[in-house]
Amino acid sequence: MLKGIAASSGYAQAKVYKLEHPELVVTRIEANKKEELEKFEKALLKTRSDIQSIKAKAVGRLSADELAIFDAHLEFTNDPGLLDQVIATIEKESVNAEWALDKIANTFIKMFESMEDEYFRERAADIKDVAYRIKSHIMGVSIADLSLINEEVIILAEDLTPSDTAQLDKNFTKGFVTEIGGRTSHSAIMARSLEIPAVVGITGVLKTLKHGQFIIMDAIKGEVITDPTPEQQAEYKKLAENYANYRTSLEILKDEKTITTDGHQVELAGNIGNAKDVDGVLHNGGEGVGLYRTEFLYMDASELPNEEDQFEAYKTVLEKMGDRPVVVRTLDIGGDKELSYLPLPKEMNPFLGYRAIRLCLDRTDIFRTQLRALIRASAFGSLRIMFPMIATLQEFNDAKAIYQDEYDNLLAEGVAVSDNIEVGMMVEIPAAAVLADQFAKVSDFFSIGTNDLIQYSFAADRMNEQVSYLYQPLNPALLRLIKMTIDGGHKEGKWVGMCGEMAGDALAAPVLLGLGLDEFSMSATSILEARKVINSLSYADMQELAAKALECSTEEEVVQLLKENL
Repeated sequence: MLKGIAASSGYAQAKVYKLEHPELVVTRIEANKKEELEKFEKALLKTRSDIQSIKAKAVGRLSADELAIFDAHLEFTNDPGLLDQVIATIEKESVNAEWALDKIANTFIKMFESMEDEYFRERAADIKDVAYRIKSHIMGVSIADLSLINEEVIILAEDLTPSDTAQLDKNFTKGFVTEIGGRTSHSAIMARSLEIPAVVGITGVLKTLKHGQFIIMDAIKGEVITDPTPEQQAEYKKLAENYANYRTSLEILKDEKTITTDGHQVELAGNIGNAKDVDGVLHNGGEGVGLYRTEFLYMDASELPNEEDQFEAYKTVLEKMGDRPVVVRTLDIGGDKELSYLPLPKEMNPFLGYRAIRLCLDRTDIFRTQLRALIRASAFGSLRIMFPMIATLQEFNDAKAIYQDEYDNLLAEGVAVSDNIEVGMMVEIPAAAVLADQFAKVSDFFSIGTNDLIQYSFAADRMNEQVSYLYQPLNPALLRLIKMTIDGGHKEGKWVGMCGEMAGDALAAPVLLGLGLDEFSMSATSILEARKVINSLSYADMQELAAKALECSTEEEVVQLLKENL
């Protein structure tokens, strides 16, 4: 038995199809720059054609949300921020096109891979995917076509790119196993959309398994069984049938409310990065958008986006969501998220430095442009604006004063705006959680950002493997900070949500419910399962359970308590 990470739930059994893309070894060669520029341009044209073809084949099999990944890939092949640098490298150094592309693409890949935010780390896979395809055309190397598979198989690879995953036909591809990857990679997200089981992160699996070998995948536990017995095959066939029935049962919850057995109602929302992600939220029964990461607008541009471009983006999201609320986080740049066109000072501790609201309060020109665009868009839906990285009351009051100034300016200009915009804040700094009762007097709502709150509470960078053991979402210390935030908000009649990864954790949901959390915002694909879990629970029982969890001493004790009682 091989152990990995369950990235897309389900069961499968079939022969192994070993996918091994040829390694492209790139070396620096002095070359005729005119010829290299022509080779680069031709490779770009072929790559764009490939992407359009892959997308066309995937229509009907992938949702609009997943298909949008290929729009992003096409944008990458037209991105002046990257292409201009490749062209400049060829011209200045008279080098071969593949080397110039490799050099510049790797700079972008390293930047995204180093980011703390999983949403942006995923973009590194996109860049790798497209850059590999361009290089293969420059070098004349063929890439495997998975759409030609015509028998039942389980794909085995080091990793699957979004392009690979989009070509999979679920009639023949029963699952996939990879050496690297995680639950938040694009390939895993698309596998969940296609309902193809996936187990990732099994080191050395390419050497362990052979092409044509029969295996069983348990993508609930994250396990692969090699050379199974007839009894195991029969057992897992039955498990697969039961799981299929379970998934069907979730569909009936799409249009249901999220209400406990004793009548307590909460809201389940989705996290998005752009307007295209809204489709996934609606498809999975999301009751709103709990986190719209607007930094994507900035990071996907070659210069600061103007007010009109931002207005159109926000308007589109609000219109798509109708009367469902949309919580928009204002610009959260700095720390792990950089803009090539907005140089920031180098800092010893960038996560504790000049970032998010701190940058916006300093560069009010950038902040005011975004706020004007948001306030204008408010006329087209139910808008909630959220300030990130708030540490003091003065910061929140200063940010809200700028918001109010721009609101008044737009009214004076005769622009139609909503008279019901909620203005709140993220609670991701322990100081804000401790003083939640005071913040609640001036903030319309709180949204707890557990990704940062955890690492700041335990003084541990969750991207650092040496201290990853300190990333403990169910540690009683963190639960007490969450309880303090919720109680502080409720004391002033304000609602409290959560938009960090913890909100979509099935084990954490019962205790968060018991602590009194009003809104859970998560990846769209987690919404229906979370609804099923919460709808099966008693709020009164979960309040008692949460009270016991707060009295525990360690995360291990909390986990054991939850497992014993659920």
